Amino acid sequence: MDTQPHYREPGLMTRKVLNPAISMLTKAGISVWGSRVLEVRGRKSGDPRQTPVNLLELDGIQFLVSARGNGQWVRNVRAADGRFALLLGRHRDERTAEEVPDSEKSPILRAYLRKWKSEVGIFFDGVTADSEESDLQRIAPNHPVFRLSPGRS
Repeated sequence: MDTQPHYREPGLMTRKVLNPAISMLTKAGISVWGSRVLEVRGRKSGDPRQTPVNLLELDGIQFLVSARGNGQWVRNVRAADGRFALLLGRHRDERTAEEVPDSEKSPILRAYLRKWKSEVGIFFDGVTADSEESDLQRIAPNHPVFRLSPGRS
């Protein structure tokens, strides 16, 4: 039995070209399909860490979904008790994240896949926005989802 949390590490093209390009545009104030730069304190170094993320709004609630699984930003947000900032241009939006239980993820994952399938679909093991509920439930544990609220002071 595999005890390691699910995570798909980004390839060279993503690390060296795509993520830096999206980050640069987002820092310049240009959101690419809802992109933001997530800034959170590193759990080991304490230094600010930044990564581009896709901000999903569903029924008036904002969510972050980790398509790749339990990556560094996910672990850092957990270690920071859910506190982080979303950056867009010069705007800094302090937020708090609450992790969504696997049993509640299906509609969020479905909406996320509907919006960003071409960008992230490869990380969902063939599951699409039109897949059966049982397929969404099967992959839910591999994709952390966070419900966002305004940050605490």
